[in-house]
Amino acid sequence: MDAPLFKIRQNGYFGFINAEGEIVIEPQYLEAGEFQNGFTTVRLNGLLALLDSLGRLYIKRLYRAVGPFSEGLAKVQVAQLWGYLDARGNEAIAPLFEHAGDFCEGLAPATFEGSAGFLVPQGQFAIPPIFSKTGNFSKGLAPASSDGLWGFVDKTGAYRIEPQWDGASPFQGDSALVMRDGRWGLCNRAGEETVPPQFEFVKGHAHGEFFDGMALAFRDGKYGFVSQDGHIAVEPIFDLAGDFGEGLALVEINGAYGYIDKAGKLAIMPKFEDAGVFSDGLAQVSANGLWGYINPDGQIAIPPAFQSAAPFRDGHALTILDGKWQYINRQGKVIWREH
Repeated sequence: MDAPLFKIRQNGYFGFINAEGEIVIEPQYLEAGEFQNGFTTVRLNGLLALLDSLGRLYIKRLYRAVGPFSEGLAKVQVAQLWGYLDARGNEAIAPLFEHAGDFCEGLAPATFEGSAGFLVPQGQFAIPPIFSKTGNFSKGLAPASSDGLWGFVDKTGAYRIEPQWDGASPFQGDSALVMRDGRWGLCNRAGEETVPPQFEFVKGHAHGEFFDGMALAFRDGKYGFVSQDGHIAVEPIFDLAGDFGEGLALVEINGAYGYIDKAGKLAIMPKFEDAGVFSDGLAQVSANGLWGYINPDGQIAIPPAFQSAAPFRDGHALTILDGKWQYINRQGKVIWREH
């Protein structure tokens, strides 16, 4: 596992520091992503180039879009079509596909001349393109659609769960999001609807995406949660809610923010103006217009002093003070600050 790197800003340019606050990649890029699986992207001449954790640029070709590396390959878009790069920056699969997904379990969903199937890393279709659309494999099953309806296929390309939904997402554990009449619910690996489609789609929210085993669910103007094992864990009763992290989720009650546990019970009373997700044992909260961090007992761990604060990751969090970027550790000590 690569040591974590953190994006910094200096004089309008972006670079990266290590966990000690030392600059590893000089701030020299007008736009940069976050590192994932040893690589990020930077923008050059309006297009994207790969950058590795040693600061080496891969510029044999520039791309419109670059996905994260998965099983040693990353999807890339050249003009309108998609192909795949290997970790040396070489095109492992030529850009021939209208749509392409990440490799999972040795296969990637891809669309060629309007039909979708599944590729192997050598670039050939292992499951021929006979579907309208396809999604990622998870423990031997992948969503696929034929004639406008979605079901799930196995690695021979045969439907294990017959097409019966308007939409379907890859399995997360033993549950998959399925859609009917513009609403979503869950099915299990036997194809049974464990939570019949009833939840609405909300702009800007991930739908049926599980964090910490729970997914946000919106119905009749209120938020609740469904559990990854396939039931409504917390009935939708909250005005607003955020994703679970480390056993707690943010909720809004009468204009104030607090946290509930997975049983839906209040664990931290609603007393904050705004709040974020728990990670690394801390969550960012806002009081009197400034941001700080609390621990899972609801006590202030780092006093509110920042204009904004991001979640902790790998023991560090990006905060903004007097308009300047700075990273703090879990004790609130500044390890790097923008000049």
